[in-house]
Amino acid sequence: MTEIICQTTDLCKSYKNFHALQNVNLSINRGEIYGLIGENGAGKSTLIRILTGLAFPSGGVMTLFGKTQNLQQERSKIGCTIEMPALYQDMTAQQNLEIQRVQRGIPDRKCIYKALKYVGLEHTQKKKVNHFSLGMKQRLALAVALLGDPEFLILDEPVNGLDPTGIIELRELLKRLVRENQVTILISSHILSELNQLATCYGFLHHGKLLKQISAKALGEECRRHIKLKTDHTKKTVTILEEQLQIKNFSIYPDDFIRIYEKLEEAHTISKTLSACGIVILELSVQGEELETYFENLIGGSKDV
Repeated sequence: MTEIICQTTDLCKSYKNFHALQNVNLSINRGEIYGLIGENGAGKSTLIRILTGLAFPSGGVMTLFGKTQNLQQERSKIGCTIEMPALYQDMTAQQNLEIQRVQRGIPDRKCIYKALKYVGLEHTQKKKVNHFSLGMKQRLALAVALLGDPEFLILDEPVNGLDPTGIIELRELLKRLVRENQVTILISSHILSELNQLATCYGFLHHGKLLKQISAKALGEECRRHIKLKTDHTKKTVTILEEQLQIKNFSIYPDDFIRIYEKLEEAHTISKTLSACGIVILELSVQGEELETYFENLIGGSKDV
């Protein structure tokens, strides 16, 4: 049975006349990498601040690890980085983690070495943070979040400022956390192309509203180029596609739409053949798009929502 790690129901946050979040309903399952997508100002950071206890909602219900009460205790299972955390520049990585360990009341000092090793900073020794590269600082920020072996990791724009190598290293590190430690991860980002290589589920946030939540598999299907076809006789249409047009790569959906994933340049031939057999075509179009275009079309269609 799937375990829900985090869930919100009609979550709202208002500042005087400004609605930062409006009736947000999301659900994150254990072991998922949840990509929270939205342009700047969409409400991503506000949502994260509420999840981590840095802000309070104006309305709605939030559930963490199945609990709706005593959430501060449940938040002890969460590790987070909200943009770049405050690091002591004149201290080493180990000293920074020691301060964090004491502040958070984590008893075992071994967690420091474990976190540093996991992010590849175990050999920095006496090197001070002000001599770290941006990528090293991002890894140290992640080490801070990993102290205490959190079950749920929340990362706000973790790839900001990273070069391509740093992005690849971070991506592989997060995948390893899920694979080896069964950590659940929420990543907030407006870089859809990067999340596409990492996320297993997506939530699209725009003007404080969660427009859509969708699995990576379903999103891939929606974005895959195909001929979308609907006729007055689905069964007969399928027979013609298979026997006369030699089309095998297609799917039939519950609304009787047919998606054809081959011979995309032969839509006219398909239409002509079906019509000649007495089939009435109700809809025929070539669809599919890049993920960035998908997001743009999604928010573009929400202006009157």
